[in-house]
Amino acid sequence: MLIVFASPEFAFQPLLSALETACQPRLLVGCSSAGEFSGCSTGTASVSVMAIRTDDILFRAGLGKGLRSNPSSALDQVMPVFSGGDHPEFPYRSALVLTDALAGYVDEIIHEMTVRTGGTYQLFGGGAADDAEFHETHVFIGTEEHTDAIVVLEMLSKKPIGLGVRHGWQPSSPALRVTEALGNRLVSLNATPAVEVFAEHAHATGQTFDPADPLPFFLHNVIGIDTGDGYKLRVPLTLNDDGSISCAAEVPVGATVRIMAADVSSACEAARQASAAALAGLEGGEHAGSLLFDCAATRLRLGREFGAELDAVAATLGSDNFVGCNTYGQIARSTGQFSGFHNCTAIVCAIPR
Repeated sequence: MLIVFASPEFAFQPLLSALETACQPRLLVGCSSAGEFSGCSTGTASVSVMAIRTDDILFRAGLGKGLRSNPSSALDQVMPVFSGGDHPEFPYRSALVLTDALAGYVDEIIHEMTVRTGGTYQLFGGGAADDAEFHETHVFIGTEEHTDAIVVLEMLSKKPIGLGVRHGWQPSSPALRVTEALGNRLVSLNATPAVEVFAEHAHATGQTFDPADPLPFFLHNVIGIDTGDGYKLRVPLTLNDDGSISCAAEVPVGATVRIMAADVSSACEAARQASAAALAGLEGGEHAGSLLFDCAATRLRLGREFGAELDAVAATLGSDNFVGCNTYGQIARSTGQFSGFHNCTAIVCAIPR
């Protein structure tokens, strides 16, 4: 089968048809992206592809459409792909989930997907992207491209599949209470307009916050939602006229949050730790290759130094046989790991030989 990540610079249908003709896979899935990599080779306006051939993993793919108008219906459409109960000879259950993150509802869908499968699957993947244009994103199945949709690839394996999840960000502000939020729009913290809290943090930490161009500050100062045993990240994206801040995903009212900080070294360390955790998840099995997802915001923040993160992954895996892309949010749901939908997080899935 083929897993494909492609820049929106390409016409997707001719691209997918060419891959279908050249490789003749039994299945093809993928998504549009905001930066692609194959091993330590990375770029934009490019395509990365992983081919997998094995007798030890069963693959099934499904598509759910109409996420914006009816997320429950989209989930209903894709759920038949989960067939683990019919194949006891393949005891290890995983699924790659690729979704139109701009359509929303990712956290809710991942939670409901986990409930419906009885928590027996580890889920991983990310939100399709469009080179930070935030206009329209696509998922792929076969030679078809779809927006406002979700694609799931079931992976039933005879051997463990490893999953590692790390972000490397640390708190840099006091604890703050979310006192008002509307969906992904953060209105106030500690009953103070969100923009004022960020401006005060910039002053306290010696940073520049320009309300006319806030994204450079936002990329280095994300929101960490306290989960009790760590922080789930949300990236601020835009400053609204009313002083609220639109984020890449929902920040719940009543949550305790902190403004978080990171640098190149912490991003590389997070990638190392995620890779090491993925290898450990193989439970002594041999590593064949990996899928890597990281945030579009991470690539924007690190610039050319993003390559150092890929070098860290290759060094830890002992191989540059990995493929991935930068996504609008990352998906990880597995025992012992943070649940649901993440931002600015490195996710590594190690596939056994």
